[in-house]
Amino acid sequence: MICVECPKGCALSVDIENCRIVEVAGNECPKGKTFAASEVENPVRILTSAVLTEGLAIKMCPVRTDKPIPKDKMREAMGLVKRIRINRPVRMGDVIVRGFLGLDVNLISTRDIS
Repeated sequence: MICVECPKGCALSVDIENCRIVEVAGNECPKGKTFAASEVENPVRILTSAVLTEGLAIKMCPVRTDKPIPKDKMREAMGLVKRIRINRPVRMGDVIVRGFLGLDVNLISTRDIS
């Protein structure tokens, strides 16, 4: 795997046993080992998408989660995003859905819309 924690982009060689990291090689800094462990044992991502608006200046509002969510919840998250409608003006950073997916994560607007 390629580490994306710093600009070097180290090519990591990762030995895995029982879904756990046994050894990481190829990292030029300590961040590589941490990155590999996270990607194998608990991969997370920031979700970025857009939700439909009703009666506002533009048809869709760009949104993102304010914290990473488990990668295996992305499909469920997108299913929820498809059902959201915004019908009030929002400012960048406004919370659209608090406790998104029942997690300690909020879905927030990334643009002002009037």
